[in-house]
Amino acid sequence: MGSSSPSPSPEPPQSSAPAGGASNASLRWHILRRALLSRSASPHASEGTSKDPQEKGDTNKISRKTSRGFNLIKCHTVPISQLNKSQGDSLNRNENGVECQRDVCVCYKLPCGGSPELNVIYRRDDSLELNDIEASNRFNIDTTGLVCCWPSEEVLAFYCINHSDMFRSKRVLELGAGYGLAGLVIAASANAGEVIISDGNPQVVGYIQQNMSINAKTFGQTKVKPMTLHWDQEQASDMLNSFDIIVASDCTFFKQFHQSLAWTVKSLLKHSETSQAIFLSPRRGDSLNKFLETIKEYGLCYELIENYDPTVWNLHESYVAGDDTSWPNYNEEHCYPLLVRITFGHFD
Repeated sequence: MGSSSPSPSPEPPQSSAPAGGASNASLRWHILRRALLSRSASPHASEGTSKDPQEKGDTNKISRKTSRGFNLIKCHTVPISQLNKSQGDSLNRNENGVECQRDVCVCYKLPCGGSPELNVIYRRDDSLELNDIEASNRFNIDTTGLVCCWPSEEVLAFYCINHSDMFRSKRVLELGAGYGLAGLVIAASANAGEVIISDGNPQVVGYIQQNMSINAKTFGQTKVKPMTLHWDQEQASDMLNSFDIIVASDCTFFKQFHQSLAWTVKSLLKHSETSQAIFLSPRRGDSLNKFLETIKEYGLCYELIENYDPTVWNLHESYVAGDDTSWPNYNEEHCYPLLVRITFGHFD
């Protein structure tokens, strides 16, 4: 359990050169270069890429992106063509009616009453393109929502299933939702009154809209809406202080967004004793602590909880101890999400 005041910020991790002498920064540039060259149509695309096994090993170590996660919800891939048939052959096509080969559908079987299934369409791994980065610059957003379903999102979805009672008949907002797994899970399993699943990236919101459409029959009486929501823009009057619960996962990494994110929570969360925002975020150096400091500056209270679910905690300890080697690049600072509860009032 944490308290309503942040613990002292840890010293930032020292930037040390991995074996072989390359700095972390140079290795990240190698990752970008390798990605861009691999997408080139030129017959010389492979020229200039490293054939040094040591360098390739180093870049694999420095890259924290992982699609493995904690495997808390059973899932399997479904061919897009099969999903198209079940949905009237109307999904996942471009303007020429050709199936988009960069996407994949994952079917989740939720561990709750009735074991409902959710089909969620994602980009395939390593399919980020240059026009995605251009859109990021144009809209002042990041592209992390297009990369994968991050481990924190999966943990948030699992947590929401296990605490579904808190969402019953509530108006719920997911911020920075990416493909929207947590929001979709709440809509499918919690009998919420309304769930709005938002992201600042219009491309990502397109995926959210598609995922809502293919799962509409799973939501029962719950109203579900997608929304393009920028944290640094003024929100519509019907949004202000109207949400009983706000949820978000891994949204505190970029420090330049801390103030706008804190302001968004304060502006949209309902003023009541039961309203709360639930964030799941890894520490990622001092980024989480910096966000908690910002929360206090905006007059909000928070509770930081390390062990919030026995299943997640046991898996985490097993990865850290090396007893479970199925997640070889597991790093507590980057992979294990802490739970932050944010409210207008004080905690007992």
